[in-house]
Amino acid sequence: MDPLTDIDPAVPAAWALDPATLRPLGTGLINRTFLARTADGTPRVLQQLNPMFPDTVNEDIEAVTAHLAARGLLTPRLLRTRDGRLSVPGAGGGWRAMTYIPGRVLDAVGSPAEAASAGRLLARFHRALDDLEHDFRHRRPPVHEPARHLAALAAALAAHPEHRLYDAARTLAAQIFAAADALPALPPTPARIVHGDPKISNVVFATDRPEALCMLDLDTLGAMPLPFELGDAMRSWCSVSGEDEPEGQFCAARFGAAFAGYAAEAAGWWTGAERDAVLPATAAIQVELAARFCADSLNESYFGWNPARFPARGEHNLARARGQLALHRALRAQWNSLTAAVAATP
Repeated sequence: MDPLTDIDPAVPAAWALDPATLRPLGTGLINRTFLARTADGTPRVLQQLNPMFPDTVNEDIEAVTAHLAARGLLTPRLLRTRDGRLSVPGAGGGWRAMTYIPGRVLDAVGSPAEAASAGRLLARFHRALDDLEHDFRHRRPPVHEPARHLAALAAALAAHPEHRLYDAARTLAAQIFAAADALPALPPTPARIVHGDPKISNVVFATDRPEALCMLDLDTLGAMPLPFELGDAMRSWCSVSGEDEPEGQFCAARFGAAFAGYAAEAAGWWTGAERDAVLPATAAIQVELAARFCADSLNESYFGWNPARFPARGEHNLARARGQLALHRALRAQWNSLTAAVAATP
């Protein structure tokens, strides 16, 4: 189906956008995103929120982006409709519009220079939000809780003994549980306001140089321990292979560059405990994601199934689980050198 045919013409009209200029934008799996233009040719982003996000999240984004802009950071800004609303309702989720930030959005980091710049940007983003006083309307449930995801994997195994993938999932689950048992302990660290999903496709880079300009997709903003935020970033930025590939590789050079970039901007702000917990948190998130995907292979619940490559959701999720576990093993094989990279930063 043409992704444009089901858009009510009243939606772009709410922001005086020309519906003839609508074009799909990006490769995100959660929100539907389009590029559009006003009558004078000004580019805008039109986005339909996944129903998992309430419209109140836009109030949070407006407050956060105003704060970021006041601190001198480039950020997309929400645009109000002609009658003053932040969003308009629609079948399948509410719609919003925002300013367009020109640049490159990557599916994978291409060089240590890009990783270093992304690290610097994320640290500036975190520091800029450190003094934000805002009562978030949308409070996202805790995401990174490895023990909860491991328990969910055990529950999925118990609930689906007749599943066609049960034997493969049980074998993989045993390896995931063993990897979890070997994880280093994470120290307690304070919650900070963070992006919540700092994968590399949520970073805009300059078109002509490896400079990270701004963070996108701020629906996941909230408070969590900083090491989990950075671990999620490193898990994404340092993976040489795609998330759907069963053989993951972890790039130590990208990790060292990204960590050094972040540390340079965070010096004097973050704590030594937060710094030292980044690598263990990266390992924990890899295991957590492997457990999530393995459970989803039996629950058949993940929404991002690719039917062009996999016969069903279960097979796709099993490939994701294998890829995350392989990525974790690649990280553990380089543990000493990665630890040295952390120690080398001020």
